[in-house]
Amino acid sequence: MKSRFLRIFTLTLSFFFLTGFVPFSIIGPSMTIITSGNLYKAGAQLIINQHIKKETGKDSLTFIKEEINKNLIKDQKTIQAASFNEELRHLVEKRISITRKKIEHQNLQKLLKKRIKVTRSILDLDKITQ
Repeated sequence: MKSRFLRIFTLTLSFFFLTGFVPFSIIGPSMTIITSGNLYKAGAQLIINQHIKKETGKDSLTFIKEEINKNLIKDQKTIQAASFNEELRHLVEKRISITRKKIEHQNLQKLLKKRIKVTRSILDLDKITQ
């Protein structure tokens, strides 16, 4: 008797799931009712799922998964842009320091030449030849 009931139950259950007779959007809230016994929670879940499906054309799980993927891609682009900006800033700072060193060297050379000229004029070394 039990095996016959089990067979009938299995065939009926497979009929519902394999023919699409029971919409899958009802399975989630029905499991919520079975596990928690909270009818209001299950009703809210069903209404939210139907609203998301109506607005986006996707079920809530697919919608959330795609939103997470969009945010991850956006975050990766932000990280890449920040990395690019950091590399560019480092390169510019390096070039600025090199240029400053060159300018300081040139200024030092000019100052040295000027001091040599002043010293020669003070000591009157321009008239003396070696």
